[in-house]
Amino acid sequence: MRKRSIATALLARLIVVALALVGGCAQDETPRVRLFECPTPAGSAEPNLHVRENRLYVSWLHHGETGHAFQYALYEDGAWRGVRTIVEGERFFANWADVPSIVELSDGSLVAHWLQRNGDDPHGYDALLAVSHDGTRWSTRHPHRDGTATQHGFVSIAADDRAGAAVVWLDGRNYAGGKGEDEAEMQLMWCDLSADGCAPEAALDTRVCSCCPTSVARTATSTLVAYRDRSPSEVRDISLVRRENGAWSEPYALADDGWQISGCPVNGPALAADGERVAAARFTLGGGEAAVRLSFSRDEGRTFPVDVRVDDGNPLGRSDVVLLPRGDALVLWIESPPEGAVEIRARRVAPDGHLDDSFLVSTTSPERASGFPRMERIGNHVYFAWTEVAEPTRVRMATLELPRPWR
Repeated sequence: MRKRSIATALLARLIVVALALVGGCAQDETPRVRLFECPTPAGSAEPNLHVRENRLYVSWLHHGETGHAFQYALYEDGAWRGVRTIVEGERFFANWADVPSIVELSDGSLVAHWLQRNGDDPHGYDALLAVSHDGTRWSTRHPHRDGTATQHGFVSIAADDRAGAAVVWLDGRNYAGGKGEDEAEMQLMWCDLSADGCAPEAALDTRVCSCCPTSVARTATSTLVAYRDRSPSEVRDISLVRRENGAWSEPYALADDGWQISGCPVNGPALAADGERVAAARFTLGGGEAAVRLSFSRDEGRTFPVDVRVDDGNPLGRSDVVLLPRGDALVLWIESPPEGAVEIRARRVAPDGHLDDSFLVSTTSPERASGFPRMERIGNHVYFAWTEVAEPTRVRMATLELPRPWR
């Protein structure tokens, strides 16, 4: 009887251990987002994120009583390094979709961009760059030299291997002189930034959608740019251009969504790249139904053979994407269900298009002031940032430690 009792007790313990292991595995597979304390002040909005190695930069606009301040903070080795102001003043162009950014270059210096009004026209503003070697003192650069009081914005910056960067933006110089929609076109422009300053700008596409954010990524051998195009028949699908061996390709379509719309939807694409792997997220109403879609490429963005819908049925779009260690992608977007709160949601997608369940990052507001949520990955952690619409606004952050099967 004693032996039987001992055996029974051992079996019970083994069952408890097995159940604990199973429960632990289940927990390891469940995405768990938690709030992440950050030094963003009351009045902050329009966040952007940038990662270089193990350093996370978050930037934002601080809305003051008489003007704005473009600020950032660096998170490194488990601690924030404090808040720094790049520039402040009363002539900022502050917009929920066209937001400033900061990027670390290959030599450790920083380049930042922001928008500044260039006249009395409320739609006229310049994109300005500034470079710093210590994060405190900044010298201004001018990527465009046309001098017109027109739109220059939706900037994307990709650092190169020579302590410089490729800079792309949407440019409205053709609207100068009172030209209207029938006479002028918004263009996609670019220039190279180096220690010598900004090289002369040039057009990559001479007819594009006027106010959708752009995205740029570095692949193994090229620079890849994604943007919302505009055909003569007002089809506004996502197009790409690639720079390889110093030359840019002709624009080509990411996918044939066939979204015909007479105005700008203010919903641009997002790119993530790792070597030859590329993931591209986009919002579309092609076919008459709103959708967030994700495309995968294994040849640096030349082709995208896998294309899947990733939203939960009622998306507002405003998507972002990062690649995960095993080749999967994590997609972020805003979902607006018929009932209940508007939500920032995310979902892991396998390279073959298999979808995991989506999960909640945060609730948000349907107002435009909620802006575009952003995310970046460092190792096994993903960081999220968004604008909390309150009085006053504040940039909030959250983090996700990747479940073990994702690593």
